[in-house]
Amino acid sequence: MAQASIGIIGGSGVYDIAGLENKRWQRVESAFGEPSDELLLGELNGIKLAFLPRHGRGHRIPPSEINFRANIDALKRAGVSDVISVSAVGSLREGLPPGTFVIVDQFIDRTFAREKSFFGTGLVAHVSMAHPVCHRLGDHLEAAARSAGIPVVRGGTYLVMEGPQFSSLAESELYRGWGCDVIGMTNMPEAKLAREAELCYATVGMVTDYDCWHPNHDDVTVEQIIGVLLSNADKARTLVQQAVPRLGHDATAGACGCRSVLQHALITAPEARDPALVARLQAVAGRVLK
Repeated sequence: MAQASIGIIGGSGVYDIAGLENKRWQRVESAFGEPSDELLLGELNGIKLAFLPRHGRGHRIPPSEINFRANIDALKRAGVSDVISVSAVGSLREGLPPGTFVIVDQFIDRTFAREKSFFGTGLVAHVSMAHPVCHRLGDHLEAAARSAGIPVVRGGTYLVMEGPQFSSLAESELYRGWGCDVIGMTNMPEAKLAREAELCYATVGMVTDYDCWHPNHDDVTVEQIIGVLLSNADKARTLVQQAVPRLGHDATAGACGCRSVLQHALITAPEARDPALVARLQAVAGRVLK
């Protein structure tokens, strides 16, 4: 299959990428089951790109049923090295109104019903999540957003809840008390798996509304939220168009530390490793399993 260097994972409202040339949908087999959808492959400004709708086209898959492992594995198999994740989020701060894009730098993972690692019995690995996103990608995304006139905030903590229900008022206030800035349902374990796969990964949280803590929350209508969602999707496409050339011509990308995190992460002795799991991990971790 054709190889891509940049991957885009689209969240709610973002189901395609405008401006792609030579585009085609292509199925990618994963050792971890079915990805959310085929990959939309194409070129943007001459740079090869792979787009994956996280919920599938038509928004078929709820957050807890997304096969995050297959999604990341499929992108790695397609040759992707940089991943931009865009996600609809609720705001936990007055200063982050609907329409704001937040370039997230931290997560709190409150999910509990998802497979969170490629590794397991027969091949154990531990990677650092102290700084869970790629600072280099964040720099490019911030510059692209400001260039496009998109309201953007650099830095913020994303509380990832299990869903599919939204949080209670007590939970919303708890998360605010923890210092969280936005809340959503989809970036964990996505970020953890991207780190295990040695992919540079960054998240853009697209604020659609204030979470239920806000005193005016009950006045917000579904129509208003959908309007913001669609507007955010348009801005996300613009952001991608601005960011991809910057990423594609970044001469420092190859030296990024994200691409070597498995170097000292494997704990299981070579002679004790499960051959079946080793074979399954060839796309994700083949660099250190040779």
